Parts: sequence; C-alpha cells; structure tokens
Amino acid sequence: MMEVLITKCEEKFTNAALEENIRLYGRKLNEARKLKLHFGSSWRSFLVSLGQKRVMANVSCDIQQPKLSRLNEGLSNMNVELNLLAAAHFEVGRQSEVGVALTRQLERCFKDSRCLDMEFLCIVVDKKVWNIRIDMNVINHDGNLVDCSRIVSLSVLSHLHRSDITSIRDGVIIHSFAEDLLPLKLFHQPVGVSFYMFENGKTVMDPI
Repeated sequence: MMEVLITKCEEKFTNAALEENIRLYGRKLNEARKLKLHFGSSWRSFLVSLGQKRVMANVSCDIQQPKLSRLNEGLSNMNVELNLLAAAHFEVGRQSEVGVALTRQLERCFKDSRCLDMEFLCIVVDKKVWNIRIDMNVINHDGNLVDCSRIVSLSVLSHLHRSDITSIRDGVIIHSFAEDLLPLKLFHQPVGVSFYMFENGKTVMDPI
C-alpha cells in the first residue's frame, strides 16, 4: 500500500458516500474487516489477517536481571518492524515515525494497563526474571495497523507458555518438558477498536 494524496474530487465523492452510509469497499460504517488467526510453524508465532492487512508476530522469553525499580517483576519488550514488503513508502533499516508511534501505542495498551502479571515472571527476587519479547513484522499494510498489531500481540501472549522453574541453592533448574510448561497470567485482555469521526458527524469503525 503506497501513501497517496487525496484529490478534491475524491474527497467530495467520499463525503457524499458517507452521507448515504456507503463505503467504497462494500462494508457498512460500523462493520469491521474479516479477522483470521493463523498459527505459525512454531508454537510461539502467529499471523493475523484483518482484511488485506497481514502482521506476523514471534514471542520469545529468556532469563535476565530485573530492573532496579522493580526487583520482583519480569520484563516485557515490543518491537514493530516496518519494511518495503508492507508498503513502498517505508524506509529500510530506519525506524519511522509510524513505527515509533505504533510501538508506544502497544506499550500503553499492554504495559500501562497491567494486563500481564509481571510478578509471575519473577524467578529469584533481585536476581533472575523472565523477559518476554514480542517482535512484529508487518507483511502487508492496508491501514489500521494499531488494531491488527494489538490483536496479534494479545494472541501470542495468550498462546505463550514458559518453562517451569525449580530454585536451588546455587541457581535454578529450567524444566523443558512439555507437561512442565506454564501459561502466562493475564488479568484481562485489552482489545481495542478504532473509530474515525468526520466533520459531518459520521463515525466509521475500522477505518483505512
């Protein structure tokens, strides 16, 4: 999807269609695009399709030291990759303003809402915690990346199972057996829906 300018004729036509509650793509004003969830080849990967949008996410977890301000809580990081495969106007090897804004939006949605039990990720206070990292790759940008990225982030967090831990005097034992895997604890599931409000008073759900 290339970034294009809207002409006056297109703007007038779009406003006239909104007055008649018509969308150019056939959807109703309050109708979202069709959502599909695809499991990846790895149990830690997901592909979400929202209309023509495609966002793939991989989640990983490793053991790190906690932050000094939160010694009994785990860590979480999110990263969004925008490249030429998604849209021609994205720059390669450089984090764009869209990518930065999208990452901040996701962090507010998941970190600030405290939906994930961070204390559950603590192994040894002040020494070892689990670090959860979500890497998202936008395959096709067809608008409304925020909603699609939120859905794929929630999907991988709900699907992720971490290894069980046994603490001993000299360290910890990580159990790698399938029956010892534990799901993450989610207090709630933050699901966001985008709306666009026009000057004529019309409200459109899941805009492009």
